Amino acid sequence: VKPSVFVMNSISRINHVGLRVCDMERTRKFYETLCFKWMAGPVGPEPVAIMVHEPSGININLILNGKPSEEKNVLMDVPEKRAGYTHIALEVADIDAVIKDLDTAGIAITGRMDLPGGARAIFIRDPDYNVIEYNQPGTEWWLEQK
Repeated sequence: VKPSVFVMNSISRINHVGLRVCDMERTRKFYETLCFKWMAGPVGPEPVAIMVHEPSGININLILNGKPSEEKNVLMDVPEKRAGYTHIALEVADIDAVIKDLDTAGIAITGRMDLPGGARAIFIRDPDYNVIEYNQPGTEWWLEQK
């Protein structure tokens, strides 16, 4: 059965991103450094804490039942890649300013990419190895390919 186009077109945005984490206080401090604000929690059976980046409205749910591990991120850091969500990408207007702020905060940049059309991206890791991308868009170069 094919879903209703009307219903599927009614999706307005991503509501939140859920991240399984091990240490609530450590993770809270990290995301507060990135200007997320603690809103609620922990609540529910998992339990879940909610943080919001107020200027953008981005909502992160921290699922607080992860087991501490020294292992790498199995979606990103091992030779044989597994299926799953690999990262969240946050759009910014000035990636150089973000780089400066991350450096000031002592947060390591773990990857960089220059993309077609002048777009630039950098990557960081949270305390549980979840990947966060900061992306400064360039031109929509793929439209010129048609």
